Amino acid sequence: QVQLVESGGGLVQPGGSLRLSCVASGFTFSRYWMNWVRQAPGKGLEWVSNIQSASISTYYSDSVKGRFTVSRDNAANTLYLQMNGLKPEDTAVYYCARESLLGFDSWGQGTQVTVSS
Repeated sequence: QVQLVESGGGLVQPGGSLRLSCVASGFTFSRYWMNWVRQAPGKGLEWVSNIQSASISTYYSDSVKGRFTVSRDNAANTLYLQMNGLKPEDTAVYYCARESLLGFDSWGQGTQVTVSS
């Protein structure tokens, strides 16, 4: 069974940093583009970042570009999101999602990030 498990969320002060992880199992991780998507309280899903299967290309939303860095370790079946310069508006549940030809077909359970003083 495809499984994605996020971790690393928590409470952090504005300007702080956090690194999220997503451990994948049940499929050949190295074949897929992977995405980070977030959902703030009372808001819809917002795409954050993605990374090509072999880390050749990465992309970011305008709201996080320059502050967040996506990476992956295919040998460890793990996706990462390094989050620096955190702002209160970054508060959200962060999900990792596998991208197939049919769309984002597998999602993790999410990890809560709260940015507050």
